[in-house]
Amino acid sequence: MALAALLQEGATWRGFALPLGSAVLLGLLVWWGLLALARRMDGRDYRRARIVRVIAVPLAFALPLVLLAFGLEATPLRERPLEASLHAIRIGLVGCVSWLLVRAVAAVEAAILRKHSMEVADNLAARRIHTQTRVLSRVVMGAIILLGVSVALLSFPAVRQIGATLLASAGIIGLVAGIAAKPVFGNLIAGLQIALTQPIRLDDVVIVEGEWGRIEEITSSFVVVHIWDERRLVVPLTWFIENPFQNWTRRSAQMLGTAFLWLDYRVPMAAVRAQLQAICESDERWDGRVCVSQITDTSERGVQVRLLVSARNSGDAFDLRCAVRERMIDFLLREYPESLPRLRAELDRQTVEGRHAAPPSEAQTRSPGAEDGPPAVQPQAD
Repeated sequence: MALAALLQEGATWRGFALPLGSAVLLGLLVWWGLLALARRMDGRDYRRARIVRVIAVPLAFALPLVLLAFGLEATPLRERPLEASLHAIRIGLVGCVSWLLVRAVAAVEAAILRKHSMEVADNLAARRIHTQTRVLSRVVMGAIILLGVSVALLSFPAVRQIGATLLASAGIIGLVAGIAAKPVFGNLIAGLQIALTQPIRLDDVVIVEGEWGRIEEITSSFVVVHIWDERRLVVPLTWFIENPFQNWTRRSAQMLGTAFLWLDYRVPMAAVRAQLQAICESDERWDGRVCVSQITDTSERGVQVRLLVSARNSGDAFDLRCAVRERMIDFLLREYPESLPRLRAELDRQTVEGRHAAPPSEAQTRSPGAEDGPPAVQPQAD
């Protein structure tokens, strides 16, 4: 009896140890080999190496789980513990597959962005592709993660029962869930609209809430605007769909810049035009398109001169406008100081001499019929 019990116990131990030990050992070898392969391909920049880096790490965890599932099925484990163990392995495999799909989407995104570099002078097409790729990839990644979590949760019978109950009472609960999820779905739809219609793109120059800045990042729920003074303005995606804003680089990065000067009526416009042309030609920020001087307004004190110049982008346009103001004022101070605005006062000779005349007499200042003077009509004597 004792010998039979020992033999049965040994057979049971071998029934667990051999399949599980083999599965764990083989799984560790696969895990170590795939991670070593991923480390070996790290830093290499050709297509095969990038593909290996994407799939090797998730497979290093997924394949050992598959081997462990086969090992558990080969053991004499009872039905309920075996089913619970296989259920946990299936959840792990769902996570690994979701991880692999997310890494694949990120790899496709990186390949597209790498092919269309924004480090060029005219990067309008590249910015359009970058915006579409980044927004759509974020949406796809979010959908993959949501699907993976849903599949994992629905593998539990209790969760499936809850789901059936919710579907049965989908009226009120669906309304509540819709109201609660409105910001999430609103941003999701806004992200798709921005990706397809592209009212904004990465590196666009925009005016948002009175702030000048560039689109630095577009996520699945908000946009980061890099303000000129190094601040970051975080704006929800739906704001760009529901509110008007200025986009200075919607079609092209080229900009017109104006510099206004109030000058005297004696300003020589021919000299101003020649000097503005010289300023533009000597400044590398001028793109050669527009260089115009015009009197755009007049007042009782002087004239308003508009100096209109063009540049390749908004940053160059701002700096060029400042340079035009400074150099034009310096030119007028040196060559035509009488052209600068001034106040005039002209006094005629009679007014000046009247300042020193004798004061008027009482008769000169008395009005006819004054109450304290003689009557205007003298009475006749009888």
